[in-house]
Amino acid sequence: MNLTYIILAVVGAVLVWLILTYNGLIRSKNRVDEAYSDIDVQLKRRYDLIPNLVETVKGYMNHERDTLVKLTEARTSAMKVHDDPKASLADREQVENQLSGVLKTLFAVSENYPDLKASQNFLQLQDEISDTENKIQASRRFYNGNVRDFNTKIQIFPTNTIAGMLHFKNYEFFQAAESERENVKVQF
Repeated sequence: MNLTYIILAVVGAVLVWLILTYNGLIRSKNRVDEAYSDIDVQLKRRYDLIPNLVETVKGYMNHERDTLVKLTEARTSAMKVHDDPKASLADREQVENQLSGVLKTLFAVSENYPDLKASQNFLQLQDEISDTENKIQASRRFYNGNVRDFNTKIQIFPTNTIAGMLHFKNYEFFQAAESERENVKVQF
């Protein structure tokens, strides 16, 4: 009878371990999905702010129509890839980095227009977009932290055996664009 209790205890312990491992994997997966959703929320906010920025800038920047066209095209392209369920993380990253680049160009060009720089609407939109860009970066860091934790969890023994049997897959990290990895050029 003692052997039966020992076998039941071992089977019970293994079952409890399996349940806890599975629940931990699901919890980590859901954190990664939530973090990705947070990025989506910030991107949507940026998409909503850009048309307001374009309208504010139009009256001041008659000679910079090309920049506004590029911004509108970059936003449209980013939204299209964002809404495409088949788009990879790399595709989304690429169009979002292009949009960020055009926004930086717009703000740099705005330096040539003192009236625009002094416009309360422009300053407010610039602050909101800057704040949104910071939140996007923070969301990406949060996402990458959750991806690191999840990927580590499904790669270490003995959890990797359960993760493999249940077909859990690694998530991809958000990475800096190639242009952002270059050294900053400072000129005086």
